[in-house]
Amino acid sequence: MAIKKNHLLLIDDDRATLRALQLLLGERYRSVNICNHPEQIPELLAQQSYDAILLDMNFRPGARSGNEGLYWLKRIREVDPAIGIVLLTAHGEIDLAVQGMKIGAIDFLQKPWDNDRLFASLHSAVQVSNSRRKIKGTEVEGGAKGGFGDKMVLGRSPAMQQLLEMVGKVAGTSANILLTGEHGTGKSMIAREIHRSSARRAQAFVSVDLGSIAESLFESELFGHTKGAFTGASQERVGKFEQADGGTLFLDEISNLTPALQAKLLVALENRAITRVGASKAKAIDIRLITATNQQPSRLVKNGTFREDLLFRINTVQLELPPLRARADDLFLYALHYLDLFGKKYSKPGLYLSEESKQVMKHYKWPGNVRELRNVLERAVILSDTKTLHPEALNFQDTDLLEEEEVAFTLEEMERKMILKAIDQHHGNFSAAAEQLGISRQTLYNKIKKYNL
Repeated sequence: MAIKKNHLLLIDDDRATLRALQLLLGERYRSVNICNHPEQIPELLAQQSYDAILLDMNFRPGARSGNEGLYWLKRIREVDPAIGIVLLTAHGEIDLAVQGMKIGAIDFLQKPWDNDRLFASLHSAVQVSNSRRKIKGTEVEGGAKGGFGDKMVLGRSPAMQQLLEMVGKVAGTSANILLTGEHGTGKSMIAREIHRSSARRAQAFVSVDLGSIAESLFESELFGHTKGAFTGASQERVGKFEQADGGTLFLDEISNLTPALQAKLLVALENRAITRVGASKAKAIDIRLITATNQQPSRLVKNGTFREDLLFRINTVQLELPPLRARADDLFLYALHYLDLFGKKYSKPGLYLSEESKQVMKHYKWPGNVRELRNVLERAVILSDTKTLHPEALNFQDTDLLEEEEVAFTLEEMERKMILKAIDQHHGNFSAAAEQLGISRQTLYNKIKKYNL
């Protein structure tokens, strides 16, 4: 099927080559621009966004070093690291072309080219470009979207400060990082912070939830596949490893992998290369690997469910994220952020927690950690009719997770608030308020006296 939505740029000093390529590819792309002087490249990139570039490696008569191609490959990736670039080489430049792939090219073609190979390589470049731009729009932005909305909120508690000190030490290295901690503690947030603080921050951050990938689709999702590799493979697919090439690959819930899948992942990590399903050649990959699990890796190895050699490969540095109950100083920092975030989202600005709500939150155990806090406050913002969020708005599902004396206090406070709300709704009509509350008028009077209302 003709591709009519993508833009292609052809760069070669030979005008005849450019015209031939333009005619050949014109039916497949929305636009095919040509450039025979590399000095024009910055201006062309400033004028339009391209989905793929075919780049010659030499631009002067008789030149065979390929250094110009490598130079412009680096320059283009500095301007727009998302663009998929395919190199066009002469026979003697293959080693240089392989070097170009190591620094960001998607593929290389030899002159004279094979048309089918040309179409396939450019299609892959477009896929990579689109994937990188999609990722950048949702997950990269310097790692800013760490599960807290539109800005990074890391924490100021001693436990988090100690963790962030370690993050600062390891972020600038190429070491593989294993993040451990309970569900909802913010492991993906820290993974993005490591990426944001690394030399790879301008490249893609690709996050994969391994727990959501079916075993039969693992290789296709992570390594990609060729057209026709299996039933339903109607076109090539770029895997997560290729999408993250040059950047960071975050594999969440790695403990969910079966032993067979662990073996396949280990081979890719040891070889620093992947082979698409259906392909015969491996492709070198340059990624920074970060993994995460909510289980203790050493215990998994001991009970035989996780390979020890894979654990050695992924945990050059292991960082443990503390649960929310161990970082009390962060509780209301996060809460204020979420109130602001959801207040804007649901057009309810200026929301704040009552003192009673703060007391309840302090004494709650937060088994779901930061993720649970987010959900509790989003629900409270949606359901609240007032600027002040009272304890009943928090609606904790399991009161066993509150300290005993706080449960009694909270129930009384909730009753007090319910009485006030009923009286307010019925404009001071005690009979109507008592009927709504399911109590007698005399009981309502007694409670009003009890709570000094």
